[in-house]
Amino acid sequence: MATREDKKSITLRKFDPEKSIKRAERIKNAISTKTKRVKWSINVPGHENEYVWDTQMDRLALIRTGLPYESIDVISKKADLPVKKMLQLIGLAQTTYNKRKRDNEFLSGRDSELILILTELLGFGLEVFNNENEKFQRWLKKPNASLGNATPESLFDSLTGIQEVRNSLNRLEYGNMA
Repeated sequence: MATREDKKSITLRKFDPEKSIKRAERIKNAISTKTKRVKWSINVPGHENEYVWDTQMDRLALIRTGLPYESIDVISKKADLPVKKMLQLIGLAQTTYNKRKRDNEFLSGRDSELILILTELLGFGLEVFNNENEKFQRWLKKPNASLGNATPESLFDSLTGIQEVRNSLNRLEYGNMA
């Protein structure tokens, strides 16, 4: 049991909120310099804007404003798929695509989101394959046991399918079955 003299020797310091805030900012800055923030972008020819995002909120803003129809051309080149195949995955008729592209219209929110997430997936896949595009493209076209023997590119038609491909790439990155 502590005596009265022991209790007197304990001194309490007054809480200084400014000092606490400064310490928290130092920690935050140290963490942010260690972590690399990924920036994604789609550069659509014929449009002065490059569509860039690095946070979920940035992506959400792009989804709400929509991407130009030409972004389908850009993503089909990145995925090494014919535009016709990409249109099938999106569920868009060729004639509708041609007309809306000619009229400089923008994709719906759902289609814009699909394009943005595919851009992120393809960038991540290249990273996993050490920027060896040919190997990554081969992997996308081969049936994959972890995906129920489906080819990864055949799952690009839904957000869930794209997430499954991303999970497979994560497993591959860490040496698990993919």
